[in-house]
Amino acid sequence: MEEGSVQKEHHLPFDMRGTWEAMEKCCRMGLTKSIGVSNFSCKKLGDLLAHATIPPAVNQVEMHPLWQQRKLREFCGEKGIQVYAYSPLGGAGATWGTNAVLDSVVLKEIAHAHGKSTAQVSLRWILQQGAGLIAKSFKKERLKENLEMFDWELNEEEMQKIGELPPKKAILGEEWVSPNGPYKTLEELWDGEI
Repeated sequence: MEEGSVQKEHHLPFDMRGTWEAMEKCCRMGLTKSIGVSNFSCKKLGDLLAHATIPPAVNQVEMHPLWQQRKLREFCGEKGIQVYAYSPLGGAGATWGTNAVLDSVVLKEIAHAHGKSTAQVSLRWILQQGAGLIAKSFKKERLKENLEMFDWELNEEEMQKIGELPPKKAILGEEWVSPNGPYKTLEELWDGEI
C-alpha cells in the first residue's frame, strides 16, 4: 500500500459537533484567530451552523472553471463564510485530478485573447467569483505568472462562456467512502452536490 493512502478499514464516524466545539474552545483561548472547514457541502455547513457559536470563517473546496460550486458559493456568501478554492487548475500534474481545465478549448481561446496562460484565466475567474485561492508551484516562473492575475479582468461575455462549461470534478473522494465509515456512497459524502 502506498504511504499516506487512505485505508478504508480505518474510517471512523465523524463527530462534527465535538470537533467543532473543540475548535471553538481553541479560538476562545486565543490559540487561533479563526477556524474553518474543508469540503463541506451546503448540508454539512447547515448542520454545523445549527450548533456552532463561532461560524466557520472559511470553507476550502475544490473549485475551478469546470467545478464552479455555484450553490455552495451562494450559501457561503449568505452565511458570511469565505470560499477558498483548492485545485484551481483541476489537479493538473498531480497524482490525482485531471488536465481538463488546462486543456479546455474555451479557456485557451480566452487566454490567447488576453495574452495570458490558461492557468491565469482559471485563477482570474476564481478571483472574479469572490473566492480566495490556493495556487501552488515550485517553479519560480509559475509563481510569478500566478501573481500576474491582478492587472486584468475577464469581461462579461468571457465569464458567461466559462459559466457554460460542462462540469467536471477532479476529486470524487472515493477513498473516503467505505461501508465501515460515516459515508457509504459518494452521494452521501457530497450530500447530492456532485
